[in-house]
Formats: sequence, structure tokens, C-alpha cells
Amino acid sequence: MKLLLFMPAPRMWGSAGYLLLSACLASAQSPDPLPATAAEPPLDDFTTREVVDMRPILGYQAVREADILWETRLWRVIDVREKMNLPFSYPEAPLAQILGLAALSGDLRVYDSGDDRFESPMTLESLRAALFEQDTIVTVDVETGKETLRAVEQSPDWQAVKRYRIKEAWFFDTRTSALRFRILGIAPLVNVVNTEGDFLYERPMFWVHYPTARPLLARQKAYLHSNNLAATTTWEDVFEMRYFASTVYKENNLYDRRIEHYLTGVDALFEAEKINDALFNREQDLWSW
Repeated sequence: MKLLLFMPAPRMWGSAGYLLLSACLASAQSPDPLPATAAEPPLDDFTTREVVDMRPILGYQAVREADILWETRLWRVIDVREKMNLPFSYPEAPLAQILGLAALSGDLRVYDSGDDRFESPMTLESLRAALFEQDTIVTVDVETGKETLRAVEQSPDWQAVKRYRIKEAWFFDTRTSALRFRILGIAPLVNVVNTEGDFLYERPMFWVHYPTARPLLARQKAYLHSNNLAATTTWEDVFEMRYFASTVYKENNLYDRRIEHYLTGVDALFEAEKINDALFNREQDLWSW
């Protein structure tokens, strides 16, 4: 039996290659996105961006209570004025604005400013009172000249948030033999001043349960120091990769007190570093057994 092989002529190969190349170029080339109607604003870009918007989150690895050999809770503060934390105050989309607008739209549940155990959800009225400051203006009736006072609501000043609090749990997992962490909550802080503008104290706007907010943060792009607009780093990446600088201000203790309650100034900073060092030294000590 003879096996016949069909070999196309060189001219046929050239035609097929030309058609294949044309198809590839046609599929690769797409026109710049244009508005559907004249009233619709044009896209401030040369292509549509969907990678971040459609990005799913990776679930945490399950942890059994029996595998937790040791655990502690830490509260930290993130100062956006530090160079590493500048992305938190990016003018076009600061983190406080992302969380606040999501809470106002009902896409994110937030909790009372003094509740870092996530037991008291904020109502919409309480949330608006925390975000929108009330001001009084004088209005004059043109016809009668009568002056009246009217209360107006000012837009939130997201750039006024200079610090954030985060609550996290650190634990040693015997199943993986590693020291691990889970962020539990985030709270943007605002300054409270008196009528003369003197600083009194700072208070949280609200508390956000971080595990619940992860799907939202995974769809929000974070602008980092690389200045690469094509990067797809999200706010969930920032927290999971710990791309921020922070200072410990409280560790769980019998008196439930903060460092500032018993130390001040440089001594408080040394105490915060001491807690960090003890945290990672404990992992090495566990390995020594």
C-alpha cells in the first residue's frame, strides 16, 4: 500500500499565511473606545480597563482552633504622611473616600466609631452625621430683605484623614509551623477641634470589618510609588502584602490599656518596637522546641 502525502504548492502556502496574518492583525487591532452618544463623556483612556474590576479574591486557608498554639491581638496606626503610606491619600481616590462612598451606597457595612468588635452597625443617619459636617449660613430674601439662618451639609473632606487604625490577629499555626496574621478591621481617623480650631483629639469615622470588605478592596486599584499606571495592584494586595508602615499603639493586655496610657514620647516608640521584636522572636523561640 502506498501512502500519498499532499503537499500544497508554494503559492497556496503564501495565500494561507497571508490570510492567517490578516486575521491575527484584525483581531489584535481594536479602535479606541468612543462614546456611544454625543452627550456621553469620552473615556479618559486609550483602552478599557477590566482586569481590576473583574478580579476575584483568593480565599484564606482554613485554620482549625486546635492548630492555634499561640495568638495575640495588635492595634496599629498608619500615618499617611509617611512616604511609604502616601498611596493612602492619593488625591483622586484616597482610601477613606473608597470606604465612605461604598458605605453610603450600601455596598459596605460599617460599624460605630467606638466599636472595634463589630457589634454595632452604623445607621445611614449616623454615617451621614459622621461624614458630613453641618454648617449654618445666612440667607437674605431679596424682596423683604429678611435674613434667615439655614443649615447646610458640607461635602466630606477625605484629605482630612491623616491616619488609620487597623486591628489584626497574629497566631502561630502548628499545621503549617508558621507565624501568620489576619487583619480584622480598618478605621479612618479625623481630628476633632474646638471652635477656635485647636486640636482636641482624633476619632474614627467608622470601623470596617476587613474580611467583609476584601471583595470591595480587591476591585479598587491602588496607586503606588512605582508610578506605573498599568499596574493592577489593588488595596487588598496592599494589606495582604503589608505594603505600608505602621506603629503599634496597643497589644491585648489584662488592663486593656494603650501604650500611651503608661508611656509617652520616645519611650512609647521604643515600646512599640519592643512588641514587634517580641512578636517575631516568639516564632523563633517556638522553633527551638
